[in-house]
Amino acid sequence: MVHAKSWTLKKHFVGHPTNSDFELKTVELPPLKNREVLLEALFFTVDPYMRYYFPPENSYVVVVESKNSAFPIGTTVVAPSGWTAHSISDGKDLEKLLAEWPDTLPLSLALGMVGMPSLTAYSGLLDISGVQGGETVLVNVATGAMGSVVGQIAKLKGFKVVGAAGSDKRVACLEKYGSDVAFNYKTVKSLEETLQKASPESYDCDFDNVGVEFSNVVIPQIKKFGRLAIAIRGPISTYNRTGPFPPGNELTHMITGIERRDKEEIHRYGVGQ
Repeated sequence: MVHAKSWTLKKHFVGHPTNSDFELKTVELPPLKNREVLLEALFFTVDPYMRYYFPPENSYVVVVESKNSAFPIGTTVVAPSGWTAHSISDGKDLEKLLAEWPDTLPLSLALGMVGMPSLTAYSGLLDISGVQGGETVLVNVATGAMGSVVGQIAKLKGFKVVGAAGSDKRVACLEKYGSDVAFNYKTVKSLEETLQKASPESYDCDFDNVGVEFSNVVIPQIKKFGRLAIAIRGPISTYNRTGPFPPGNELTHMITGIERRDKEEIHRYGVGQ
């Protein structure tokens, strides 16, 4: 018998999450049935948007016992197994690691830079935003898992990139990645004036990872027929807020529908592959 340790959500939290919101449980797994596999976790994903869902989240796992010929022992897969050390699957919800995965590339990147964040960045920028050559793209949280990929793809495609980050060290990182303009939004005297100076002709696309105050300043500077790509579940800057939202937050009620479309686009490419 295998005893599986699992982190579970004890209660939905308000404001900043605390240790008491979670509980570590140990359960005894039953013997495998025909066509089932026993999985052992290699990596978990922990992302801000998960607080709105908390279903089983994707993990990269390895098959350690198998009664399914499609997944022999040693097979590495992505599985919606949640934060658990061991789990059982019938194989229907498993995706094998890309066969051509380079030996020099860490497997953990399959849940990050080569996984869902990058697929969201790719589909959000090129498919949903429909950015075209010569246009100007604004990216906030531009050194985050998603924003850093958006900026680099945009540069590779020949767009002008303006990136906003929350520290001078991160601004230096953006400059290294090739952003045409990068600034620390926490230290500028006026965000509105900084944005106008960075792109006097306004913006064709805003790839928004934050929402609320930042978006309220950006939206008036988006060109007519410009695009706003929102890749978050609710304004991420309000996730831990317990008080009222600031005024002008009209986008909050639009985000769920936009994000649903975004997820449909991501699955076209195969999450985690």
